[in-house]
Amino acid sequence: MPAKTITAADQKRAAQVFNFFSAIAVATVVPIAIWIAASIFVYASVAHHPNPRVVDYLRPSGHRFYGLVGALIAVLNFSSPLAKMVGGAWNLAFVIWGLGLLIVVLPAIRDIIRAGKENWQDMTIEVEHA
Repeated sequence: MPAKTITAADQKRAAQVFNFFSAIAVATVVPIAIWIAASIFVYASVAHHPNPRVVDYLRPSGHRFYGLVGALIAVLNFSSPLAKMVGGAWNLAFVIWGLGLLIVVLPAIRDIIRAGKENWQDMTIEVEHA
């Protein structure tokens, strides 16, 4: 069977990519709808990475991002009474955005830095050709 080498740089990039784009989407708010769709493909491609350390960076970031998105759906369904509770729609928007920064962006930055400092090694895997 032929062998394929996955470089250390590719593994580091795979460990960082979901965190990076999730942080960008939540921090800037505008591309979040695009990232929700694209993140499914990124998550699926990284979820079966042969290096379990890469997957260890992906799973918590996926839980944080998709948990926030699910909570947003619930909050937006009840946005009218919630907006009254916090003093208006703009205040609610800022509360949601601030929570998104705390839940997704700050841990993503931490994980991107941690993955950058980790000692990644090239790995060789056997691949099948159909």
